[in-house]
Parts: sequence; structure tokens; C-alpha cells
Amino acid sequence: MPETPEQKARHDIDAKLVASGWLVQDRDDLDLTVGRGIAVREFPMKSGFGFADYLLYLDRKAVGAVEAKAAGALTGVEAQSAKYAAGLPDNLPAHRRPLPFLFESNGAVTFFTNGLDPKPRSRKLFSFPRPETLAEWVSQSTSLRGRLAQLPSLGAAGLWKVQHQATANLEGSLARGNPRALVQMATGSGKTFTAVNAAYRLLKFGGARRILFLVDRGNLGKQTEDEFANFTPPDDTRKFPTLYTVNQSNPAGCTTRFKHGASSPRCAMWCKGLSTPRFDRRMSAVGAARFHRGTSRHALSQSSTNSSPISTLASLRWSACGRS
Repeated sequence: MPETPEQKARHDIDAKLVASGWLVQDRDDLDLTVGRGIAVREFPMKSGFGFADYLLYLDRKAVGAVEAKAAGALTGVEAQSAKYAAGLPDNLPAHRRPLPFLFESNGAVTFFTNGLDPKPRSRKLFSFPRPETLAEWVSQSTSLRGRLAQLPSLGAAGLWKVQHQATANLEGSLARGNPRALVQMATGSGKTFTAVNAAYRLLKFGGARRILFLVDRGNLGKQTEDEFANFTPPDDTRKFPTLYTVNQSNPAGCTTRFKHGASSPRCAMWCKGLSTPRFDRRMSAVGAARFHRGTSRHALSQSSTNSSPISTLASLRWSACGRS
């Protein structure tokens, strides 16, 4: 008998959870000692609130839930927040109440809402975050979006007026929670320098883990890498690469932390080890990542392979286009 759309969605969700490091169990077979991240199917909520399609356990405490849907349009998970606020059993150990991490998936498409954001809202993901990623997020006092709303004021030292205005407006857009921003500057006004300065502030003050800088031609990738190499922050005498790892991606494959490609979907396909359209050598990518205490630059820059979890993708993306 062929699978129903609901059954196919559940099977696909199971596979994606497993691929992201979660152990999937039925409620009757629940054993929280077998791993750090456990996804429990059909978990009963309080009377009148039905079941959670998947309840996510992290270190033996509930941390999130997945709403499974049949193939078709997804509505977003904000509407389900009351279910996981009022419907969570009182005696159930949880990292936070209401559950902070909510997902909605039909197996092909997954939406995610981070309840720790100042203004939670759904966004599309390529895959589920790994248990260790959720552990890091839930341990933070403020989410990335929250930190972007609290960046220190931008000084004018070392910046042209147009560069200061562009960076201030960009940071204002991020503070308002806008998912995208367009910075339009005239030729010769220092667009790349402005981008590097913004990247530095996002890494240092915003707590961004990784930034992916995409350009539409390989020569612009080299120009961008040189700009990063020569940038001296206004509050430090050291060059940018001394403070943070900067890599230009390798067209031969995913041997570095930052991937070639014109879009996040292409980057995601490479990180998953899937075949992708033929590489366009006009495209290039430059990445910057913050150092971790006790981690050498070499180890950080060489740590990513084709089997890298999808959560290692850039947390912020910057695209730059120049006229021919």
C-alpha cells in the first residue's frame, strides 16, 4: 500500500532529524540516556492540547517541538506557540517555558521560529539544527537577533560620511529585525571597506559566528580578501586576519569553511555532499569567522569538510556586486 502524504512527511522528517544528529524514538520506547538529542514522536501534552508531533529533548530536558504537516503550504509555527506554552505538562523538565525552538515541516520544507528572539517569527531552514547548536543557543542570555539590536553606537573616526551613514543605517535595519538590507553606494565611495567594517562590528559586538561574503566575479573576491587583510579596526592595532579567520573559498570543493556559490542553497548542497550545478568561475566567496579560545587558526580554517553539519553555514551573509 502506498504511503499517505502524512506518512511520507513523517518518514522524511525522521530522516532529516537523524541526519542532523537527533535520535528519533516512539513515546513508548523513550530512553533519554542513549544520546544528547532525542526527538520523541507523538508526545502527549496536557488534556485538551493533543500531542506534539515531535518533542525535542536536549540533555534530558525539553527544548523544542516539531509540527509535522502533509505536503503543501506551511502556515508558520507562531500560531502553535500557545500550545507549547499552556499545553506543556507541568512536571516535564524543560530548559525554558514556553519551549523556545519550534519547527514546522512537511519533510521537504522546514520553518523555524526562535522564541528567544525579541520578535520571534518563522524563517525557512535547509535542515534541522544539531543538538549542540540548540544547546549553545539556549545557554545564551541573548539571541543573535537580540544582540544585533544592542550594538554599541558607531563612531565616525576613520570613516567617510557616506560610510558612516551606510553602516549606521545597516545596523539600524538589523536592530529592527529586518531579514535583508540593501546598501547602495556610489563607485569609489568605499563599499568593500564599509562591508568589512560592518563585518568586524558584527563579529565583535554582535557575536556573529560566521559571515559569508558573496561576489559576482572572482576578481572581486580577491579584492575583498585584500580589503579584509588590510583592515585595521578603530579600537585595535592589529589587522583583521590577526583577530578573525578569513578564507577565500576553494573552487575544487568544500575543503575550507566557506563555500563557493551564488546562493545559500548552493552552499547547503555542497555542505551536504550533494551534486550541484557546474561551478561558475566568475563566482567567489570570502568568509570571516571569529576565533574560539584554545582553537588555532589552522584548525579553524581546515575543520570543515563535506560532512559538515548544516548548522556550520554562515549566520550572516553579505552579497556584493560591481559593475563591469
